[in-house]
Amino acid sequence: MSNPKPLRKAVLPVAGLGTRFLPATKAMPKEMLPVVDRPLIQYAIDEAREAGIEEFCLITGRGKDSLIDYFDIAYELEDTLRERHKLDCLKALEPSFIEAGSLIAVRQQEPLGLGHAIWCARAFIGDDPFAILLPDDIVQAASGKGCLKQLADAYHETGGSVVAVTEVPREQTNRYGILDVGKDDGRLVEVKGLVEKPKPEDAPSNLSIIGRYVLTPEVMPYLSKLEKGAGGEVQLTDAMAKTIGEVPFHGLRYEGTRYDCGNKLGFLEAQVAFALERPDLADGVKTFLKKYIDKV
Repeated sequence: MSNPKPLRKAVLPVAGLGTRFLPATKAMPKEMLPVVDRPLIQYAIDEAREAGIEEFCLITGRGKDSLIDYFDIAYELEDTLRERHKLDCLKALEPSFIEAGSLIAVRQQEPLGLGHAIWCARAFIGDDPFAILLPDDIVQAASGKGCLKQLADAYHETGGSVVAVTEVPREQTNRYGILDVGKDDGRLVEVKGLVEKPKPEDAPSNLSIIGRYVLTPEVMPYLSKLEKGAGGEVQLTDAMAKTIGEVPFHGLRYEGTRYDCGNKLGFLEAQVAFALERPDLADGVKTFLKKYIDKV
């Protein structure tokens, strides 16, 4: 497919309850939990901007209004920082601003699955290609190019849907959406089929989709049927699978390290990994890590 439509929109499903992080998430969305000094949602937005995304849709739930407030202008705070000449703090706030009219929020009123969450954004998506970023997944770039930018480049190359994939242990296939693969050049994998959370003995491969997608609007009519799949939920994987043959569909072995911040160990590992990238923190982090390692 030549000259695919520009990729300018991104959907971020953020309606989950964050029960794995209770009691911290009793009064704050899990997407506002910080990795070093930026919340998870900021990492997703930054990655999307790098990929050329200009319009954002948050799929929220009750108690998630602070996610919208975060990307608003905090007049009182900014005035106070100016008065105190804390220009470095003002600079730190800049990434948390999204231009007026470029961010909308849609409520997912019932927790009916990821596919249902994306269907809730149907008016925002329209007839355009769109990205999906799950903020629970943080991907530390390995080559100076973020995961979604890599997907966007692959989309412009193939003209169809592209999902980020990684190999998982065969015994863990029942946790993920798994690819049935065709041609494989080591980077791009032709997708022949998709299976949501198959048993290890039934899995067609061990290539798993992570929380980064670029999809074409052909997926929306299938989502609109709201058919329930694994776990009794509307599964995005099922709808994507039905578009295979209608549009080119590939998996991309992205360059980078993914941290699953939806669980505590992944979240803690991300803290260390991203702190070690920071010139102002790396030496101190190495020092205290050695201290704790010596105690083990």
